[in-house]
Amino acid sequence: MTPRQRSGRRSGRRRVAGRLRPVRARRTERAARNGRLFIPSAITVLAICAGLTAMRTAADDGNVDLALILLVTAAVLDGLDGRVARMMDASSAIGAELDSLADVINFGVVPAVMVYSILLREQSEAASGIGWALVLVYCSAIVLRLARFNTLLDDDSAPGYTRDFFVGVPAPAAAVMVLLPIGLLEQFGEGWWTSTAFVGCWLVFIGLLAVSRVPTLSLKSAKPRARLLAPGLFIVAGAAALLFTFPYVLMIVLVGAYLLHIPFAWRMQRWVSSRPEHWETAPRDRRLQRRDERRAEVAAGTRRRVIPVRRPSARLGLRVPTGPSKNDAPH
Repeated sequence: MTPRQRSGRRSGRRRVAGRLRPVRARRTERAARNGRLFIPSAITVLAICAGLTAMRTAADDGNVDLALILLVTAAVLDGLDGRVARMMDASSAIGAELDSLADVINFGVVPAVMVYSILLREQSEAASGIGWALVLVYCSAIVLRLARFNTLLDDDSAPGYTRDFFVGVPAPAAAVMVLLPIGLLEQFGEGWWTSTAFVGCWLVFIGLLAVSRVPTLSLKSAKPRARLLAPGLFIVAGAAALLFTFPYVLMIVLVGAYLLHIPFAWRMQRWVSSRPEHWETAPRDRRLQRRDERRAEVAAGTRRRVIPVRRPSARLGLRVPTGPSKNDAPH
């Protein structure tokens, strides 16, 4: 072999190696991305398994405490998968579809079947049939609510303030609320809250809240102020104390607080929707603007200032202290 042939052969090997290096790099990058995609999807699958196991535990074994623990675990895992995907830059279309499927199962099917298994299955045949029909109504409402949520995510023309509100009650909150009769049963025993009429009406009520256009607050864009840190930690400590001592009381309190916040959320959403100049401002700036408007209305006389009524001291049985009388003076 001549020297020219040897040099040509070496240069050919270099060209082949140069072409192979990018191919290997692409394969390595693709394998690494597939590994990143696997972790969030695996968390979602674990959430589905935990939710289905909760349903089986409540239906077959009647262990309500374990079933609720598994359902809470499923909810925590369902909330982690999206954050893990964003942290690892592993968001994908299949992951989004899998997450929606997990929401339907864990927040729609599982709590509804738990309510039916614990409260409605042992009723008469007619009552059990009606209860199952209402369970299907609730599950269908959750499916419709999640379908609407997915379509709203693709709406880029929505005003900025819509990020601060959910349209209807979100599926996780609906799942907690629909389990309220079970919490009342475990805390107080049987009563009117375990009757077929109340449980059925409650299922329909929560389903209507889920598919309605009633605004509810979203905490994703909330930025708590520094002065609220200490009260917030106090509330967290109280919730933790209830969680470990009276967990069903905590459930009742949370459901009641969530229902009470809906009128305030509706009022806030109505205020900002009627003022396009505040559509893109931060929630804290909107609160300051509302406060300034109220003060301006009070100063202009178009709004009455609410002054707390003070009860007179005479009605409270108190006397204004006075100085010593002449009779009490020393002789």
